[in-house]
Amino acid sequence: MSRPPVIRPYRPGDRAAVYDVCVRTAHLGGDSRHIYPDPDLMPSIFAGPYLHLEPDLAFVLDNGERAVGYILGTADTAAFVEAFRASWLPTLVDRFPLPDGPPSTPSEEMIDLMHHPERMLVPEVEDYPAHLHIDLLPAYQRQGHGRALMRTFLDALRRKGVANVHLAMVTANTPARAFYDRLGFHEIPVPDPGPLTYLGRSTDWNAS
Repeated sequence: MSRPPVIRPYRPGDRAAVYDVCVRTAHLGGDSRHIYPDPDLMPSIFAGPYLHLEPDLAFVLDNGERAVGYILGTADTAAFVEAFRASWLPTLVDRFPLPDGPPSTPSEEMIDLMHHPERMLVPEVEDYPAHLHIDLLPAYQRQGHGRALMRTFLDALRRKGVANVHLAMVTANTPARAFYDRLGFHEIPVPDPGPLTYLGRSTDWNAS
């Protein structure tokens, strides 16, 4: 009889599974492989740098065989952006060179984002210095695991003395917005946010 999934700290051996979860949830919460042919592209932007730079803020949902979900992020977005450019981006430039001219494919749009980490420095969210990414394989959604992962992450941030956290979500992903609303996130107005909505909340789990 299989045991219920458990949340535990990330370990280096989880990297492949975390990358897989990222790929299978990167398109509005669903599989992105038909949009981004290189399976390392999306994880190299939205998972890998956090595992590399701040592994102590990465937690996985383990079903007894592998990681089937995760939450990860940074305690200090400004410092993370500097580290991304200095030590993470140089490991990617050969495989994902900056496109010549304006991006013309979905992959090129993501590569352009990769090469411009300063896009994360949004003045309106400066009072929310931490940020996060959370993803679960569909079979493990709507069972309370996302809530438990979020509480684990917020508690870790609070132990570091971080008071507030934000996230940027694709506005079209309405199920994700409903999830964040239930967890007490509120919208942070940002001029011309493009396809994104910015949400924030306190790291105090009991705060509304």
